[in-house]
Amino acid sequence: MRTSEEKDILNGITGSVNPGEVLALMGPSGSGKTTLLNLLGGRLIQPTVRGSITYNDHPYSKFLKSRIGFVTQDDVLFPHLTVKETLTYAALLRLPKTLTKEQKEKRAIDVIHELGLERCQDTMIGGSFVRGVSGGERKRVSIGNEIIINPSLLFLDEPTSGLDSTTAMRTVQLLQDIAEAGKTVVTTIHQPSSRLFHKFDKLILLGKGSLLYFGKASEATVYFSSIGCSPLIAMNPAEFLLDLANGNLNDVSVPSELEDKVQMGNSDTETRNGKPSPTIVHEYLVEAYETKVADKEKKKIMDPIPLDEEVKSKVSSPKRQWGASWWEQYSILFCRGIKERRHDYFSWLRITQVLSTAFILGLLWWQCDSKSPKGLQDQAGLLFFIAVFWGFFPVFTSIFTFPQERAMLSKERAADMYRLSAYFVARTTSDLPLDLILPVLFLLVVYFMAGLRLSAGPFFLTMLTVFLCIVAAQGLGLAIGATLMDLKRATTLASVTVMTFMLAGGFFVQRVPIFISWIRYMSFNYHTYKLLLKVQYEDITPTINGMRIDNGLTEVSALVAMVFGYRLLAYLSLRRMKPQSGA
Repeated sequence: MRTSEEKDILNGITGSVNPGEVLALMGPSGSGKTTLLNLLGGRLIQPTVRGSITYNDHPYSKFLKSRIGFVTQDDVLFPHLTVKETLTYAALLRLPKTLTKEQKEKRAIDVIHELGLERCQDTMIGGSFVRGVSGGERKRVSIGNEIIINPSLLFLDEPTSGLDSTTAMRTVQLLQDIAEAGKTVVTTIHQPSSRLFHKFDKLILLGKGSLLYFGKASEATVYFSSIGCSPLIAMNPAEFLLDLANGNLNDVSVPSELEDKVQMGNSDTETRNGKPSPTIVHEYLVEAYETKVADKEKKKIMDPIPLDEEVKSKVSSPKRQWGASWWEQYSILFCRGIKERRHDYFSWLRITQVLSTAFILGLLWWQCDSKSPKGLQDQAGLLFFIAVFWGFFPVFTSIFTFPQERAMLSKERAADMYRLSAYFVARTTSDLPLDLILPVLFLLVVYFMAGLRLSAGPFFLTMLTVFLCIVAAQGLGLAIGATLMDLKRATTLASVTVMTFMLAGGFFVQRVPIFISWIRYMSFNYHTYKLLLKVQYEDITPTINGMRIDNGLTEVSALVAMVFGYRLLAYLSLRRMKPQSGA
């Protein structure tokens, strides 16, 4: 049995940053940069974290989310929305209630001009399967999403990764401009060019979770030279610092203390090329910082900064602040949902799939005569297929809903953009208008080709029954997706469940053994099939294929209970979902 061991990811980190400054967190991969950034931004509040982080001498509170911007490393954006739409929805959801809708929309336009995105404001963001804006523009939209609230403090996780040097330079220049406007900017950076490095005001250099340097970025090389580590060739200061953080002293002078250890020939401290091992270098750098700089820097931080009470009170409110009322959040998210997903719903593939199935059914059951027993049995088979098809199809489209939007939901919930209940209701209702268009086309084809009861009442009742089946089946898909949050496992569970419901639907087996007969009452196929039979044959015969035609109340009640029950299960599953760190 494996026991979970505690591991120190960060150890003894001290630093401070003021308005108007850009602080860079540097270090090799795995040194703890992102963890430190998540801690500072309040994205990792765990009982195992020891130490204190204060904002104007106050501990972190949920209210601060409206004063802090956090740009994640991955650009989590909706691919089918344009740049302007993305920023407008962010403004409507995040800016305070005191502003009118027009003022919020104007703020979005101002941010587009501020970030130089006018040229591509009406272009889709794009993604894996959709052409859209360039990588640099995507990154600027992500930054725009955060600076739209005019935050006092902006955190960015590797904003230059994946960008060419010119675009990276433009991005860092943008951060410099944001800081000069009186904001505080903290960013992790992986391997900046020398031009980028000189743009930073302060620097924290991390190595294996320990602090190797904190102070002015321009003084970092001077400090390391003072402890005996100087570059032997002209090199980018960032490369020099990262070499030191990795314990690599190639092309770097070896401090006399470490040289003595190497000459003593201790095999633990020596590597093959006569240089000290990375572990020894790391220990030396941590010790040097502790003895030469740490106390002086700690003393500076411990000295109280004179802050007037008004500034202090700005961060002391414990209550979170929503940018819009519940109803406004719902309507904004509803419109955004329809705009984002209309492309998927009205793709030619989906329309072709439904219409071709409808035509094949219409041809197979062409003008089927329900007056003869054989024709009646054939028509009952068609009704059962309709119940199965419109139970199967919505389950497998709605399963993807929450797993696919998990990253976006985590990111937006971490920023307190909206209440989970508003998102959930908007997400599940914005699908309905789109989901109910295809079944109408399907029934218009099948109903008249197959010669079902040709009067308005039965036609509209058939349509209502199919709608009820779709909404109940959707609920099951949402519940499975939200509970498992893993597409492979969710698809497997859905396949088994839908197959079971279909077999227990009353067409294949009439006499189900008593110990398993309860399954049919959970099957939306069974209830839909019974209702469709009632609509078509209520006046003709009391039983069809051994299935009694009742008044239909039980079936309608069962389907309505499934519509709400499955959705409640999905909502409770989302509530207990842990946000992904850094998202």
